[in-house]
Amino acid sequence: MSLEQELAGLKPKSETALTIGVFDGVHLGHRRLLGVLNDKAESNDFVSGVITFRQHPLSLLKPEAIPPFITNLPQKIKLLKDEGVDFIITLPFTFELAQTGARHFLSLLKKNLKMSELVLGQDFTLGRNQEGDADLLADISRDMHFELTIVPHLKIDSEIVSSTAIRKALADGDIIKVNKMLGRHFSLEGRIISGGGKGTEIGFPTANIDVEPLRAIPADGVYACRIFLDGCKYNSVTNIGKCPTFGKDERTIEIHIMDFEGDLYRRELKVDIIDRLRSEKCFSNSEELKKQIARDIKQALAILENTDK
Repeated sequence: MSLEQELAGLKPKSETALTIGVFDGVHLGHRRLLGVLNDKAESNDFVSGVITFRQHPLSLLKPEAIPPFITNLPQKIKLLKDEGVDFIITLPFTFELAQTGARHFLSLLKKNLKMSELVLGQDFTLGRNQEGDADLLADISRDMHFELTIVPHLKIDSEIVSSTAIRKALADGDIIKVNKMLGRHFSLEGRIISGGGKGTEIGFPTANIDVEPLRAIPADGVYACRIFLDGCKYNSVTNIGKCPTFGKDERTIEIHIMDFEGDLYRRELKVDIIDRLRSEKCFSNSEELKKQIARDIKQALAILENTDK
C-alpha cells in the first residue's frame, strides 16, 4: 500500500489539527504537546489526530543504532488515546516514506486529512534527509495555508524531558527519574515463562516474564513493583539480572509476587516498577540470599504502602 493510500483511508469529516512523531514512551513532554494539540482542535472545532510509526525510523535508516523502545506499539496507542486525541494513524516507516520530501508529505496531509493545524515539538524535523526544519516548515505552512505551532521542550530539574533521557535513566537504574519524566510508573508487559525453580527451592517462588528483545529494561538490580494480573493488583519484589548466586549467564526478569498462590505459567501480566531497592549481589550461599530477600520484601512493602495507585 502506498503512502497516499495509507493516508486516504481515514477520510475525516471536518478539518484537522495534527501532530507527527515517534512518541516513544508518551512522556510528559509528549503529553504537553498533545494538550496543545487538543486545545487547538477544540478552539477551532477541528478533530485532533496523531501520526506515528509502526517501527522506529532508525530500524530502516540505521538499524545498528536503533534505540530500545520504552513502549511497544499497542502500549503507545493506548497511551495516546488516553490523552484524548480523536484519531491515530500508524504508518509503516518505508523507503517511500523516508524519501518523501517535507513539502510533498504535508501536501498529502492537506489533501487526504484536511489538515488546517500542525503542532510539532521543538527540534522536530520532517522529510527526506531531515530537510523539514522549523524554518522550512514555517515557509510551507504559509504557502499551504495551515497554522504551525512549535511546542518548546519541557524541562524537569533543568533537564529536557525526552525519550533519550528516559532510556539513559533506565540504563542507570534511576527509576525515580524515569517515572518523574513519564508522569506515571514505568511498566513492562509480557507472558510468564518457565524458570529454573530456584526461588521455590528457597521459599520465595518467582515467575519469569518474557519481554520483547528490543525493550528498554532498567539496570540490573532489585525493584519494588506492582503487578496487575486478571484485574487484580499485587505487591512484588522483582530481580532484573543474571542471579549471580546461582551462576546464571542469561539476563532474566524474576518476579516474586507477595500474597499470591496459583499457576502463572503462560499468563500475561503487567509490572509497574516503583523504586529501586538495591543493586544485584552475589551471596555466598542460599541462606544469605533468603535473609536478603526477606529484607527486600520488608523494604518494598514500606515503599509500596506509601505509593499511590
